[in-house]
Amino acid sequence: MKWYTKLILPILAVVIWEIAAVLVNNPYILPRVEEVFAVFLTPFADIYGSGSLVSNAVISITRVVTGFVIACVIAVPLGIILGRYPRLENFCDGLIQILRPIPPMAWVPLSLAWFGIGMSSIVFIIVIGCFFPILVNTIDGVSRVKKSWVETAKIYQANDRQVLSKVLLPAAGPAICNGLRLGFGIAWMSVVAAEMMPGASSGLGYLIMYSYNFSQIQVIIAGMVAIGIIGIAADQLFRIVQKKKFAWEVLDK
Repeated sequence: MKWYTKLILPILAVVIWEIAAVLVNNPYILPRVEEVFAVFLTPFADIYGSGSLVSNAVISITRVVTGFVIACVIAVPLGIILGRYPRLENFCDGLIQILRPIPPMAWVPLSLAWFGIGMSSIVFIIVIGCFFPILVNTIDGVSRVKKSWVETAKIYQANDRQVLSKVLLPAAGPAICNGLRLGFGIAWMSVVAAEMMPGASSGLGYLIMYSYNFSQIQVIIAGMVAIGIIGIAADQLFRIVQKKKFAWEVLDK
């Protein structure tokens, strides 16, 4: 399938949007495409004292990267340990399964109580959002590594560090990378929701809520489109890494 075929539905959606906007004829309900596009033509312009589209996007990205890195530093090593030792994984599984389904936004009251209003509480929500997808996929990837591979490495006098770096991580790499990809997507959704919390003063989520107070629907939609574009770019980056680093998995399938 050619790459440009993926553009058919987005273009069709824009056409339907424009037709609907003309029929509704009410910019406070559904602005026309050019009104939203005009926001992107001035991405550095201040929007009613809330900062520009670019500045808020940069703030959101910074928060996501910070929370994502923290989650990776905790979840990946922990996932390797739990995947490597099944008894320990079984011991922890109950707690993981209880906490994993809880939506990140359900942690908002505790986040505000523990960290107050500001960067720390938003980052905490992001960490919670992407921690479990990374952890579960890492556990799954490591636990699926064939025991014969590990035993063969030990026969050749490989120590624990060499088994980890030469056997476990390469074999579990696709699953871990997939967990990172899923985790980043959830982190991006979490930051937008967290920035809509009381006390937030920057970020794309804040910009959307702030624009709602001024009935600037075109800015709201522009913010939503920006969120989608950044999310697609991040997902494509992970896809490229997966194809380059784990091409053998695709061939094996």
